Amino acid sequence: MKKITIILLFFILASFGKTYADEGMWLPMFVERLNYTDMQKAGLQLTAEEIYSVNNSSLKDAIVGLSNGPTPSGYFCTGEIVSDQGLLFTNHHCGYDIIQKHSSVEHDYLTDGFWAASLKEELPNPDFSVSFLIKMADVTDSVMAVLNDTMTAQDRSAAVRKKTGELRKSWSEDGKYNVVVKSFFEGNEYYLFVYEVYTDVRLVGAPPSAVGKFGGDTDNWMWPRHTGDFSIFRVYTGPDGKPADYSPDNIPLKPKHHLPISLDGVQKGDFSMIWGFPGNTDRYLSSYGVDFNLEKQYPAIIELFGDKLQTWKEFMDADQKVKIQYASKYAVTANTWKYLIGQTRGLKRLNVSEKKTFTEKDFADWVAADPARSEKYGKVLGSLKSGYEQMGGSIEPMLYTNMAGLGGAEIIGYAMEFASLKELLKPVDKKDVPKDKKLAKTMMEDREKQLAQTIEGLREGAAEHFKNYHAAADKKVFEVLTAKYLSKVPADMQAAALKKMLAKEKGSVQAVAEMIFSESVFASETAVNAFLNKPDLKKLNNDPALQLANGYMEMAMGAAGPFRSAQSSIATAKRLFIDGLRKMQPEKVFYPDANSTMRMTWGSVQDYIPADAVHYDFVTTTRGILEKEDPSNDEFIVPAYLKELIEKQDFGPYGNNGELVTCFLSTNDITGGNSGSPIINGKGELIGIAFDGNWEAMSGDIAYETELQRTINVDIRYVLFIIDKYAGATRLIDELTIRKAEPKPLRTEAM
Repeated sequence: MKKITIILLFFILASFGKTYADEGMWLPMFVERLNYTDMQKAGLQLTAEEIYSVNNSSLKDAIVGLSNGPTPSGYFCTGEIVSDQGLLFTNHHCGYDIIQKHSSVEHDYLTDGFWAASLKEELPNPDFSVSFLIKMADVTDSVMAVLNDTMTAQDRSAAVRKKTGELRKSWSEDGKYNVVVKSFFEGNEYYLFVYEVYTDVRLVGAPPSAVGKFGGDTDNWMWPRHTGDFSIFRVYTGPDGKPADYSPDNIPLKPKHHLPISLDGVQKGDFSMIWGFPGNTDRYLSSYGVDFNLEKQYPAIIELFGDKLQTWKEFMDADQKVKIQYASKYAVTANTWKYLIGQTRGLKRLNVSEKKTFTEKDFADWVAADPARSEKYGKVLGSLKSGYEQMGGSIEPMLYTNMAGLGGAEIIGYAMEFASLKELLKPVDKKDVPKDKKLAKTMMEDREKQLAQTIEGLREGAAEHFKNYHAAADKKVFEVLTAKYLSKVPADMQAAALKKMLAKEKGSVQAVAEMIFSESVFASETAVNAFLNKPDLKKLNNDPALQLANGYMEMAMGAAGPFRSAQSSIATAKRLFIDGLRKMQPEKVFYPDANSTMRMTWGSVQDYIPADAVHYDFVTTTRGILEKEDPSNDEFIVPAYLKELIEKQDFGPYGNNGELVTCFLSTNDITGGNSGSPIINGKGELIGIAFDGNWEAMSGDIAYETELQRTINVDIRYVLFIIDKYAGATRLIDELTIRKAEPKPLRTEAM
């Protein structure tokens, strides 16, 4: 019966059209060798050189990683260059934090959107950068040359750090490039990446959240979707065309390549390709790791994030200013919270742990069949099992200490930022002062200079921190999460500072909260600045928020000991496990897990069947926006002018036969970090922007599900419609290279 069901399912799926899909996130340097022929068969029309080239411009030169600093080792999102003037598209949720920082009650760009009318109106963003990949190299042999099987995990890590540091320095061309070396296959291979980083990146445009975040948390990870999830930036260079920090004299970037845009739309079965910087996957995770996540790690995180979100929401719903202040951190937390709920559901529903045990049984049989293999790999599965059991015994108190304590109320984490000031305020030990008076004077002058710089930095940080802070909301978070901490962490593992405060306040968490927020210098910007005007070590030591932060830190460090020890043994076992798996299946081409390095994935535009008797089409249209409209729900408000355009079917060149596609599905293999990635057709043209995965395949970071896994993309025609028809930002449309195929003749006369 089971066999018949599987055969029947195959024919049902086949009836919806052939699915071109390639599981895996592939390194571009291997595209020609590993993927190119299959990609051609699926519809790719570009040459391998046009896809990835070190010597000539190629697709890779239009793809950027988004980060928060000048020397990133990873990227929170992806963007793509779409004009010869450095214009950049990414997701609205990728630019959300930046949009929020520019917003206020007077200029609420989250609610109203933002559109710069000229280059001069484009807004600079400190601590925001984009990285272009220049080249990559396999440095496995160089790294492996300093390693051997007799090393401890700690010695191995130290040797890797030393060698990769040398490689980064030698490839950086005296600091011209940011060089990153990453391990692949759990330390079995190493690759080096050379990036050029641009730090002057300005906000150009963003739709209102009613477009860019339409559907909110309700629709997050769901299909059908109708979200215009995009924002627009521009990369600037110095007048010489090279990377430079912000200056009014800077000029728009002249890129090596920018993506042309197709107005032809998508059809089921069309070839699709996504480039970007996927964050992390764990496709080779063992069944023990899956069980650890489901039983020990995820439940606590889901519970604590849920409590925090619910508390924030109460204050955000009551006050527009608080809603703006907390918009970004709420969105980030909510995204992770729902992701973990979905992944938990997916891992259980698809029996991922059980499926992993089949692979482990094959591995154990393969190992046992050869004495040499038994010697090298015989303890691997046992080490994984015992390692996760050890981590499981310490993970819960560690999570609650870190997430309900140190990372619970913001006032606690903020207090920790003053640790460096505390050290500088301590009296200098006489034995550390040079006997030479001149040297002693220089030392003290340097210390005073360092103290002044630290105070100034903290003063600037205070302005940034309190801009997006509401003490009443944070106080309530403290009460809720502290109560949860006390109920979950054994008394002998609770922070002594907290227990002392509770004893003084007769066990009342609310009274402790009142005391902290009324007495701590970290409760308001005014109090912080008053303290910085006259910093005092005794006052800092007696501050209840800092005392509690130190208490949590002490307990967290203690709880982390067994956890880190287990992590070390698991890391060694995972490296050997993957090494063995690859040798066990020499005919199989293995792809590496995502690790925030540039990857290419390919697939096709497709619908899917999420459950019995349910079929999801591969596109949504603006009709769905009006069907979902709910003026009483912030998540489903439709701006009046957008509604008017939709009702009039005034879609300009972006619609077809009275319809405008909003989003579409593809089979591309992506994960977090791919947000904002371009989805490209076989001609190398931009057809959409990837922004989400689907609910039914939330286990995909651990186990790819071919029949279910889909990428949700905003159709580029809807993006252009919002820019052009809704916002009237025609100057941006004029920058783009827009293509539309000539219509085919209805019939051709015989010659």
